[in-house]
Amino acid sequence: MKNLFSDVETFKEALQTEVSAQFGRDFEDAYPEERYLALTSLIRNQLGYSWKATKKSVAEHHTKQLYYFSMEFLLGRLMTSNLMNMGVYDVVRQGMKELGMELHDLEILEADAGLGNGGLGRLAACFLDSLASLNLAGNGNCIRYRYGLFKQEIVNDQQVEKPDCWLRLGNVWEVWKPQHAVQVKFGGTLDAYMDQYGKFHSTYHPDFVVKAVPYDMPVVGYHTLTTNTLRLWDAQVDEESVQADNLNHYLNAVSALTANVYPDDSTNEGKELRLKQEYFFVCAGIDQIIRSHLRINPSLDNLSDEVAIQLNDTHPVLVIPELMRVLMDDYNYNWDDAWNIVTHTVAYTNHTIMSEALERWPQDLMRNLLPRLYMIIEEIERRFRWEVDRAGMGYRFGEMSILKDNQVHMANLAIVGSHSVNGVAKIHSEILVNDVLSAFAALYPDRFNNKTNGITHRRWLVYANPQLTDLLKEYIGDSFIRHPDDLRKLERYVDDSELQKKFFEVKRQRKQILADYVKETLNIDVNVDSMFDVQCKRLHAYKRQLMNIMHIMYLYLRMKQDPNFRIQPTTYFFSAKAAPGYKLAKEIIKLIVKVSNRINSDPQVSQYIKVVFIPNYSVSIAEMLTNAADVSEQISTAGKEASGTGNMKFMMNGALTLGTLDGANVEIVEQVGYENAKIFGLKVDQIEAIKRDNSYDVWRIYNSNPKLRMVIDSLTNCTWSENPNEFQLIFNDLMLHRDEFFVLADFDAYLMAHNEVAGWYADKPAWARAMLMNIARSGYFSSDRTIREYAEEIWGLDEVKFTEKQFKEFELSKEDYLLASEPLEV
Repeated sequence: MKNLFSDVETFKEALQTEVSAQFGRDFEDAYPEERYLALTSLIRNQLGYSWKATKKSVAEHHTKQLYYFSMEFLLGRLMTSNLMNMGVYDVVRQGMKELGMELHDLEILEADAGLGNGGLGRLAACFLDSLASLNLAGNGNCIRYRYGLFKQEIVNDQQVEKPDCWLRLGNVWEVWKPQHAVQVKFGGTLDAYMDQYGKFHSTYHPDFVVKAVPYDMPVVGYHTLTTNTLRLWDAQVDEESVQADNLNHYLNAVSALTANVYPDDSTNEGKELRLKQEYFFVCAGIDQIIRSHLRINPSLDNLSDEVAIQLNDTHPVLVIPELMRVLMDDYNYNWDDAWNIVTHTVAYTNHTIMSEALERWPQDLMRNLLPRLYMIIEEIERRFRWEVDRAGMGYRFGEMSILKDNQVHMANLAIVGSHSVNGVAKIHSEILVNDVLSAFAALYPDRFNNKTNGITHRRWLVYANPQLTDLLKEYIGDSFIRHPDDLRKLERYVDDSELQKKFFEVKRQRKQILADYVKETLNIDVNVDSMFDVQCKRLHAYKRQLMNIMHIMYLYLRMKQDPNFRIQPTTYFFSAKAAPGYKLAKEIIKLIVKVSNRINSDPQVSQYIKVVFIPNYSVSIAEMLTNAADVSEQISTAGKEASGTGNMKFMMNGALTLGTLDGANVEIVEQVGYENAKIFGLKVDQIEAIKRDNSYDVWRIYNSNPKLRMVIDSLTNCTWSENPNEFQLIFNDLMLHRDEFFVLADFDAYLMAHNEVAGWYADKPAWARAMLMNIARSGYFSSDRTIREYAEEIWGLDEVKFTEKQFKEFELSKEDYLLASEPLEV
C-alpha cells in the first residue's frame, strides 16, 4: 500500500497530482477551495485502506459491533483531528509550507458539520472518537441534515435565524452509497388477519414512501488501524411511489425530512415532521444492521451476540418496535423470540430528569403515521401490564405505562424494551432511580446503571490547545494522549513556580487568540489581562444564563452608584443559541446584548467589566472559549442538568468550575476537591424540601433584598431599554411564574462566590496551583474511560483484530498497536 503521507516529498507530489486531476490546473494556480478539496480527498482516500481492513476484520472474526443511534453528531472540523489521529499532521503542515501556504488557511475553510444542536451531539462525536481509538467496532447512525440547526446572527440586539449552509463545499469526508438505499414507509392503511395457527399477517398500504440513501463517513482512531463508520441517511425520491398529480407536494415532503434537525414542533405539522425524521433514520438503520448481519450469518438468532444498539436519548426509541416488526413480519419470528432478541440487543441512555423533556407523542399521530408500529407498541404495553401485575406492582403501573393520557411515552417504551438503562452522571442516575424512574427501578433493579459522560481529550485538549499540550509534554511526556489518567503525573509539579509561570503564559496566548477573534468579528476590544469568565451552552432557563447576566447588571448598577466600588477586571463571555420558538430564551439573549452594549460603551465601567456575546455558537467557537477561560460557569439549578460535558472541557484546559452541585459538577469536585473549585447554591435535597413545603416566596425575597430588587427593577425602569416592556417575559418568569429555577434564591450565594473567586484570582500562585490540579485530575473525564465502561458493562465489545500483514501494510508495528489500546498503570 502506498502511503501518500509517509514523508513531505511524497505528500507534496501526491497533493499536486490530486489538484491537477480534480481541477485541471497546477497547484500554484488553484484556488484555496480547490486545494482544500484536493487535500481532504487525499486524506479520505488514505483512510479508505484502514476502513476496508476494519470492515474485513470485523466480518472475518464476527467481532461484535456497536450501533450508536443519535439524532445528533456534532463533529466540528475534522481535517485537523483526522491528520493528528493518522499521525501525519506535521508532514502535511511542513509540506503545505514548502508549497507556499499555511495549513491553517485550509483548515478554516471547513465548516462545522451541521448535524446537531448541543451537548447530545458533542457527546456522540466524542464517543465515536474513543471507540475507534480504543480499537472497538462502533458505528454512528444519524440523518444527513442539509442545513444545520440555524446560523445565529444578532440583528437589532436580538437573535435572528439564518440558514446554516454547512454543505457549501459539500461534505468532503462522506462516501455516497446509493446501492444501500432503503424504502421507508409512512401513513396509509394496514390489512391484518390471524391465520388458523394464530400467526399474525398484515399487508401495508402506505400513502408516503421515501428512499433513505446512506452517506458514510470514516471515523479514524488515534494511531490505530481501526476506522469505524458514521452513516448519515438522506431522503430521496422513491420513483415508484410518485404520483404525477401530487408531484410538488411529494417533493416538498421528501425535502423536508432531512432539511433541519429538530423542526419546530409547536404545530401539528411540525410534530408530524419530527416523528417522521425519527422513524426515517431508525427504519433505515435497522435495515442496514439486518442486512450486514445476514451477509455473514445464516440467521438473526445470534443478533445480540454480534450487535449492540445504544439509544442516545429517546429520539431513536422507535428502534424497539421497528426491530420487532422486522423480526416478526419479515423474518417470521414469533413474539417471544423476537422480544428476546430485541431486549438483549438494545440499551438506552437517559439524558434528562425534567418531565417536560421526556419525549411523548400523541397516540393519534403515532397510529396514523406508523400504524404497524403502533399495533406493536399496544402489544408491548399489554404484555408489560401483565408483567407488572405478576410482580405485584400493579398499583404503580400508572407511573410506568407507555400509553396514557392519549400519548406514547417514549422513555417508558425505551426502558421496557432495553436490557440496560443508564444515566450520565452519578447524581443524575441516583435521581432517576430514587425519583423520576423509581417504579421502573423497583421492577428492574439490575437494569439501571450509571455511565458518567466524558469528552475526547485528544480533540478538546491535545488538538484544540497545542500550547497547553506542549507544556504538559515538557513536564510529563506524551503518554497522556493515549492514556488520559497519566495527566495525574502533573500533580507532582503543581507547586513548581516555573511551571506556574509558563501556565499563565500559555493561558495568555489562548486569551489573545480569543480576543483577536472578538475584535475581528465583533469589533470589541478585550483586555487579555482581565479574568475571562465564560458561559457557553444552549440557552435554556434551567442553565441560568439569566442569573449570570443579572450578576453583571448588579455590578454595573453598583459601580454607577458608588465610584469607590470597583472589581477585579473581568471579561464575561456568553455564547448560546435559543430554539426559534423559545421566546423567554430569546429575550434573555436580547438582555445580554443590551447590557453588553451599555457597559462596553461606558468609559467609567468598561475598564473593569466587558461583556461579549459571541453569536452562532459551534464546536469551533467552543474550542476557543474553553481554552481561554479562567472561570467556567456551570450554574444550572441543582437537579436539572443530567451531566454536562462543557464543564469537563473547561476543567481539562485549566479553568475553575464555578457551579452548583449539579450533573457532573459533583464528580468534578470529587476529583479535585472543594479547595480547587467554587461551589455555591441550593442542593437537590434543599430544593425538593422547598417544593414539598411550597415555601418559595419570590416577593418576600424581592422585598427583603435591596441588591436583587435593584436588578429586577432595572428590567422595567428603562435602564437597559427605552421600552419598559422590553423584558416583561423575564420579569414575569421571575416574579409572576414563581421563578421555577430558583434564580432569586441562589442570587446572593452566587454574588458571594464571584467575590471569592475574584480574590482567589488575585493570588496568582494559589490560582495557578488550583488550575494545574484541575488539569491533572481531568483524565477521569475522558470519553475513553466512559466508552470502556459501556463496552465492558453494557455492550460486551472485544477489540478489532488485525493480521501481521495488515500492520506491515500500514507501517505500524504490532507493539505500537498494543501500546495504543492497553491502559498504562499510573
